[in-house]
Amino acid sequence: MTDAVPYFDGHNDVLLRLYLDREGAPLDEFLGGTTKGHIDLPRARQGHFVGGLFALFSPPAQKMNLTSGQGALNVPLPPTLPPAEAWTSVMGEIAFLLRLIEKSNGQIAFCHNVAEIKQAIAAGQIAVVLHLEGADAIDEDLYLLDILYAAGLRSLGPVWSRANAFGTGVPLQFPGSPDQGPGLTEAGKRLIRECNRKKILIDLSHMNEQGFWDIAKLSDAPLIATHSNVHAITPSPRNLTEKQLDAIRDSDGLVGLNFATSFLREDGKMTSDTGIDSMVRHLDALIERLGESRVGIGSDYDGASIPAAIGSVAGSQKLFDALRQHGYDEAFLKRIGSENWLAALGRIWGA
Repeated sequence: MTDAVPYFDGHNDVLLRLYLDREGAPLDEFLGGTTKGHIDLPRARQGHFVGGLFALFSPPAQKMNLTSGQGALNVPLPPTLPPAEAWTSVMGEIAFLLRLIEKSNGQIAFCHNVAEIKQAIAAGQIAVVLHLEGADAIDEDLYLLDILYAAGLRSLGPVWSRANAFGTGVPLQFPGSPDQGPGLTEAGKRLIRECNRKKILIDLSHMNEQGFWDIAKLSDAPLIATHSNVHAITPSPRNLTEKQLDAIRDSDGLVGLNFATSFLREDGKMTSDTGIDSMVRHLDALIERLGESRVGIGSDYDGASIPAAIGSVAGSQKLFDALRQHGYDEAFLKRIGSENWLAALGRIWGA
């Protein structure tokens, strides 16, 4: 009988879910178990989820229609969100995390470096690393970056899909190229330099192609895409081209496999009727291009439609079972489960 694979995740949106459900009892539901969303503590234990990058995200003022239907996806992007509006939700999500940790009775740990992550995993705690998905809340003088770093932020994506003061994201469309729109602004370049100085991970997953190459030229850190797949298989702007994957490989970076069905399926449809074989196919392609040491998981739990065969974080081990059947050995499964992520974080943050 094979052992379960400890699993560290490069991206989830559970903090946003808790914040949006703040009129209810989201903390008690997370700790005690719920049918809402993809992640709670009991399901995390069942799926051998040991931690990950937990995203802070400022949602659009109006809900977006993300239904892809039977054909192409082309969702109008919301306008730029003023920093003062974006900051409200970011602050609320941090508060919910702190309250969740306090109520967890030592079951969840707030981590700032690799040593703390390893210590938390060894103690059986869920290791939480704070990530900002889209720097909409940060002012161009970067004052709020200092505050967020002091509050524990260690990973940042300059943009989500909408444009902001720092750059331009890729549109929510299918099919499409990531080569759309301008690259980093001057404020964006300052943000990248300061993230390098503070050793904050810079996430490329939502960057358009020009912004990607601007960061690749400017940054002295390994290139990381926390939750993206292969454009040659699924031509979504959110997925990475072969040249982008080569640049990530050459920087000794990492890509986390995204479970979002619209980034897995060849037809780009957002439907849960998507097989685990599509996940294996993308992983095969990532490994072929990047090597076995530069691939991890970036599920997008609580932020996307995922295959019904996985269902939630409780079903995460089904992917590793499929990879076993596909021929990958236990040593590799441990690398892709958590070891590659911890090594990549070490290359960015230090020990």
